[in-house]
Amino acid sequence: MKAKTPRATAASVYAVVGSDESTVKTTAKEMAAQLAPAGAGDFGVETIDGCADNAEQAASRIRSTIEALQTLPFFGGGKLVWLKNANFLGDNVIGRAASVQAALEELAAALQSDFGSDDVKFLLSAPELDKRRSFYKTLAKRAELQLFDKLDASRSGWEEAAADLVQSLGRARKLQFDPEALDLFVLLTGGDNRVIGNELEKIDLYLGNSERRVSLEHVRTLVPLSRGGVIFELGNALAARHLDRALALVRRLLDQGESAIGILLVAIIPTVRNLLLAKDLMQQHKLPRPSAPFSFISTLNRLPNDVTAHLPRKKDGSINGYALGIAATQAHRFETEQLVHGLEACLAANLQIVTSQLDHELILNQVVVKLLV
Repeated sequence: MKAKTPRATAASVYAVVGSDESTVKTTAKEMAAQLAPAGAGDFGVETIDGCADNAEQAASRIRSTIEALQTLPFFGGGKLVWLKNANFLGDNVIGRAASVQAALEELAAALQSDFGSDDVKFLLSAPELDKRRSFYKTLAKRAELQLFDKLDASRSGWEEAAADLVQSLGRARKLQFDPEALDLFVLLTGGDNRVIGNELEKIDLYLGNSERRVSLEHVRTLVPLSRGGVIFELGNALAARHLDRALALVRRLLDQGESAIGILLVAIIPTVRNLLLAKDLMQQHKLPRPSAPFSFISTLNRLPNDVTAHLPRKKDGSINGYALGIAATQAHRFETEQLVHGLEACLAANLQIVTSQLDHELILNQVVVKLLV
């Protein structure tokens, strides 16, 4: 995810940082090319390798940067000083060393000066930056700062943040996503800035100028289906009661080498369980059917803890609200008794897979048919 903080400065300071390392490197390289003095060649850019092996080396690289900032260009004109790929600005062993912190204080002081020349520019690129340190506060005040942080898919709420990012970047291209298309696009791209950008560009070129609405079929056609994407699609097909598509996706997962027990435990059972849980919550507490999964998350958060204690959780202990939100949008298609029988069919299928010689695809297909027909 990108955030940009422009600053008007007498001597130009620029920083490109964040956990999305690929985007940081690409953006910093492009910025270095833009900031380098025209016609100065190699003499116009002084690059300091910020990837240090230890604290002593890191402190040395920082002081080399300060020296470069305070040295006037050899042939007049301008100069760019680039501290590249600095690995000592995060909360790590090297970054916490007293010698490194002392050197960073010196660099912060230098950045608040005029470098001895208005023609000297400074560019910092780093994969990690501890925002609690005073050096970050100096950058935030002094630099044109660009942050590119990856979304952590293991943490609660990443899907909503990713959806906001996709919609924001899509609007810049005048693209509008249908709700189901947005859900699938978010899952397939996994919150990765680079992948999101590439896939949006692909969709943009495919649609051309005539149509700017992105449908579910557009996403299915253009965005590669990962293993996680096929599993997500199978769950969607089951919840939407699309029998033919669900059977086709079971076959696809088996062809990709997935085990029958894995498909049952990772895709089918969670879908049936979430549908049953969502339907029960909606009936017991008179919750309205949500128009989109994200709105159901807010509804869940307003319920008392004792009401939600049995709901499935993520690794961080938070409710897996997104999956339940998807189920809540589709739960009206099923009766509670159907879903209970569906879970019973899953249990029987589990036993058959591990104890019998029956064809595994046939077992899975029987579960799908019992649930949807």
